[in-house]
Amino acid sequence: MRSYDVIVIGGGAAGLMAALQAGRRGRKVLLIEHTAKIGEKIRISGGGRCNFTNLGASPANYLCTNPHFVKSALSGFTQHDFICMVENHGIQYHEKTLGQLFCDGSSKQIIHMLLAECQQAAVEILLSCRVNDISKSDHFSVISDMGTFKATSVIIASGGLSIPQIGASDFGYHLAQKFGVAIVAPQPALVPLTVSAEDLQSFRSLSGISNYSLVSYGKAKFAENILFTHRGLSGPAILQISSYLPSFAGQQIHINLLPSLNMAELLMENKNSKKTLCNFLKQYLSDRLVDFMVDDPLWHQPLTEVKKVSLLAVAQRLHHFPVMIQGSEGYQKAEVTIGGVDTNALSSKTLMVKSVPGLFFVGEVVDVTGWLGGYNFQWAWSSGYAAGQAC
Repeated sequence: MRSYDVIVIGGGAAGLMAALQAGRRGRKVLLIEHTAKIGEKIRISGGGRCNFTNLGASPANYLCTNPHFVKSALSGFTQHDFICMVENHGIQYHEKTLGQLFCDGSSKQIIHMLLAECQQAAVEILLSCRVNDISKSDHFSVISDMGTFKATSVIIASGGLSIPQIGASDFGYHLAQKFGVAIVAPQPALVPLTVSAEDLQSFRSLSGISNYSLVSYGKAKFAENILFTHRGLSGPAILQISSYLPSFAGQQIHINLLPSLNMAELLMENKNSKKTLCNFLKQYLSDRLVDFMVDDPLWHQPLTEVKKVSLLAVAQRLHHFPVMIQGSEGYQKAEVTIGGVDTNALSSKTLMVKSVPGLFFVGEVVDVTGWLGGYNFQWAWSSGYAAGQAC
């Protein structure tokens, strides 16, 4: 039985960060990945350029049953610390929108950087190795299809259920429950939404249209593009709001199709125009979107002939367009999983299970979900760092 100080289960962003940090501290580290490739989620992220963090990352950008839980880890290893690592490796990057940072080249640069750091820290990496069970006596025994390994500490970085085609599994949840740790029910997050069959019939005419909008559900609001699809709605603002829906079926979201305008004021200012209401609105929205919204003959009348109350009703419809959600496109299309290992069972400073010394959970397997835009990678770096420093 080979012995290590630390065994990390999962070769994604959080696992790699935890392993290299532990290795830097002189710990003998084994990282086990059950697929044949390391860092696959890093590789496919950001259209192959990896949105590796966000300049504005703060606790406010995360959803967690305990909203204070993320503060310690995020302050212990910030976005600026990760940017410093990127710069030290000579990786060129750029900011897109809303503080999102991407590699100029390829996401593989981030993977190579992390692997180089692991190599320098003498981390041993084992690929295509499936862990079947973990038990604990005076040490942890990690039982795999390549033998049993012994360790003082085990870090679980096995991820959530999103994107099963690259190897996502529920291993971390089952292991947590075995050690008496509760699980907050997982569901897809940052995921496209589907609408009812009735709505879909009319939505199909809009497929492919993108529109800058403000999407809201309760107190949550996001202003970015939405995209009408052949199944419902997608685009950054929709992905963002999806994380806030407690379930999908029967939830209603509201879309402000013109968030940067006050359409009521505009219509009143142009009340004497000879333009039809439809043609007037096509200055601000795509033709197909206006045609879709037309549900009354008055839309085809000149503005001067439309009553004020009707114009205000049109403005209200454009600024508060309700959509009933039927479901989501599931884990296949979800960028992350919301829910997971209950943070009440973990130390916020170290990510260690309070009742099981030496057992840590990091990254997406934990009930911490970031916004779209590099925030989930930052949680992976921060939580991995915290555990790697403590194991």
